[in-house]
Amino acid sequence: MILGKNFSNLKVILVEPKGPSNVGSVARLCSNFEVDELRIVSPKCDIFSLEAKKMALKGYKFLQNCKIYDDLQQAIFDCDLVLASCGRIDINKNSFFGSSEDIFDWTLSFKNINNLAIIFGREDRGLSNSELLLANKTFNIQTSQNNPSLNLSHAVSIALYELNKCSKRNFDHELKVFNLASSKQIHDSFLEIEELLLKVGYLLKHTSKAKISKFKNFILRSNTSMKEINVLRGIVHQINWFLNNSKKNR
Repeated sequence: MILGKNFSNLKVILVEPKGPSNVGSVARLCSNFEVDELRIVSPKCDIFSLEAKKMALKGYKFLQNCKIYDDLQQAIFDCDLVLASCGRIDINKNSFFGSSEDIFDWTLSFKNINNLAIIFGREDRGLSNSELLLANKTFNIQTSQNNPSLNLSHAVSIALYELNKCSKRNFDHELKVFNLASSKQIHDSFLEIEELLLKVGYLLKHTSKAKISKFKNFILRSNTSMKEINVLRGIVHQINWFLNNSKKNR
């Protein structure tokens, strides 16, 4: 198991939280489940307020030591595997997600993951489609369709409980060596791919993001390995080299 008895390599990431009580409650949950670190992206409240501290209780150290980032990319780029929680039901047809239980079972089928991150979105609107595409996998906590939205701290508590429960399960199969391309590798690759396709005229500036997102979704679905993403980047680099040298020789 990658986590064993606690979450020694797990980063819980909150994106633009608005409620100090939610932040304090999540800090307490980090203590309950022995999470490694709490990270917060562009907080929209005073995360060190008295309200947050009161809710944190024994998790106060996670508030004290939390890392604050300006954007989500910075918060996840030292992580080997990134999961994102999605509570929305208006997801477009190109998006993909699984149940929290299925995603956590899949995660725990690997031998060693140095840093695992779970992202939780804003209280009022969750994560954007572009933010969801920064994750290797997206999971959904199934609730009533009549009232699908969960309180932020409640969503975190359910996710950590289910991950803890999965980590104590005995797997019959041999654990696989982890070699998936990281979120950073995939992100950097698609910046280069988009730039190349704009250069050769395959993409147009006003529609490039939407088309690249579809391609990126395909790569994420296929569980692309580090070696495979490096091959793709090598092809892009070679095409760029050829294009640049062809211009020089004209």
